[in-house]
Amino acid sequence: MRRVRSSHLAGFGHSVPGRCVENAEIEARLALEPGWIERRTGIRRRYWAGPDDTLSALAAKAGEAAIGNAGVAHADIALTLLATSTPDHLLPPSAPLLAHHLGLANSGAVDLAGACSGFLYALTLADGFVRTQGRPVLVVAANILSRRINPAERSSSVLFADAAGAVVLMPSLDDDTGLLGVDLASDGSRYNLITIPAGGSTRPFTADMVVDDCLMTMRDGREMFTQAVRLMSDCARRALNHGDVDIMDVHRFIPHQANARIFDAVSSNLGLAPEKTVRTIEAYGNSSSATIPLSLSLAHQVSPFIAGEKLLLTAAGAGLTGGACVIGM
Repeated sequence: MRRVRSSHLAGFGHSVPGRCVENAEIEARLALEPGWIERRTGIRRRYWAGPDDTLSALAAKAGEAAIGNAGVAHADIALTLLATSTPDHLLPPSAPLLAHHLGLANSGAVDLAGACSGFLYALTLADGFVRTQGRPVLVVAANILSRRINPAERSSSVLFADAAGAVVLMPSLDDDTGLLGVDLASDGSRYNLITIPAGGSTRPFTADMVVDDCLMTMRDGREMFTQAVRLMSDCARRALNHGDVDIMDVHRFIPHQANARIFDAVSSNLGLAPEKTVRTIEAYGNSSSATIPLSLSLAHQVSPFIAGEKLLLTAAGAGLTGGACVIGM
């Protein structure tokens, strides 16, 4: 086997459920004035799963699209990584079921719970596997957050969506492709800013538990905004430095689509021209870890990535977890 120098993003795919939810539906339920959600978040609509939709099936549609786009045989996928905060079950993990749906008979499979930053963590691990083993990896990020929204809590009801995005990483002999610079970070001192209080080993399910304990809550939206901007900006600067890439050489900026005001602030902090930002939040909302691979897939459909392009990805989310990757195409 020839020595593998790097990885290469060879395929992209995405999937969303069939139900499109416009802002007007949520604004009417929460007694908000028309236009309130878009002014504060940049979101106009999002997609929510129906009662028969499953996380693994949604993820499989995105994965199949990415494998087809990469032109790789299913039998060649050696590892499947699923970044999700909403697996089909607490146990077993959903990734083996995803691999089964896709017919990936020769693939290992594991879930990664990194909240909104999960895709970047999975991408970093996948890159290491490809470099050392010289075999393709499928990375999927998928969430069905609509089933974890507290409908009475404005801060989460207006933001979260359901979607899946996927990429295939292939071996490459080109030093200028794949992950050129990476920075991952965490800040557990702000662990409780976004939580689902019950369901873990600290507070297991009980017969007398109230429903709200099993739903998502955002304790301080302003603090989460501040910390997300800080973490995404700092990680992006360090990733660029690690990759010896100047901000002016970035062709496209693909941030986590948490809130348009967050990634616009990060873009301004970094000195990026606004037109370099890939924006999908208006039509798809915030699907946590799925937003970046979803955005990659949509951007590739509109204007295919070409050799020599440099992409900057950055995210921050519950935990706190954060990270950034500089990718050469």
